[in-house]
Amino acid sequence: MFVKILMLAAAALVTWSIAARPSGAHGHKVVYRVQPYDTVWTIASSHYAGDPRSAAWQIEQANHLHGAQLVPGQRLVLP
Repeated sequence: MFVKILMLAAAALVTWSIAARPSGAHGHKVVYRVQPYDTVWTIASSHYAGDPRSAAWQIEQANHLHGAQLVPGQRLVLP
């Protein structure tokens, strides 16, 4: 009896894991095209409320930026 319950639970878990889909809880990410004279700081200030330091760090992390150098036309993901 215990083995049947265990097998049924395993089958339910496998079925659930196959049918699981992303919930979209993180929302849509915005792609921003860098304009001349843009900096990470100015982008963070204009697109996020509050302290731009946190937003600037998030932008740098999301885009794997290793410095402040941005190129006009470059695309950045704004988390």
